[in-house]
Amino acid sequence: MDMARIKNIHAITKRLIIMTTVSVLVMGLIFATTFFLGQRFMVTWAVPLCGIIGGFVSIQQRLNNVSDEELVLLNDSWFQILLVPIFGGVFALVLYLVFLAGIVSGDLFPAFSFPSRDDADSPADFMLNIFRETYPASGQDLAKLLFWSFVAGFSERFVPQLISQVTSGRGRDESADR
Repeated sequence: MDMARIKNIHAITKRLIIMTTVSVLVMGLIFATTFFLGQRFMVTWAVPLCGIIGGFVSIQQRLNNVSDEELVLLNDSWFQILLVPIFGGVFALVLYLVFLAGIVSGDLFPAFSFPSRDDADSPADFMLNIFRETYPASGQDLAKLLFWSFVAGFSERFVPQLISQVTSGRGRDESADR
């Protein structure tokens, strides 16, 4: 391996470490703030954080396999390094919604505890309660949620493929009913 390639890999790795640390600190600060203010949106912050970390790990894993031109591009642009983790965080949130909606379920996927509609005075209160009081049903379900959130960031094709499968499966079901 030539020295320029090694220098680029080291420079990118340093950036990945810095950005991962900053992401963890920012999300941790938001997590702590919502916890201490009693808002309890903790899971909502943990999900994209795991997706972002998955994206950073994915980039690091692929560094040895990218071309020299791609390494130079990654080394010269913070934006190129941030793009995959940002998508990872977004995909983790989309996957979280897929789980909450029950579109994908089973023993491998998390189950959730939802608030009762009876506890709300109005539809707006009920929606707020959903955001505040919807949590994984157990510690094991929390671990499953965090794992799949990491996978959503790590494998950038996972959530788009899942969406394609769900939408094409729904399309086939609807056409079969006609």
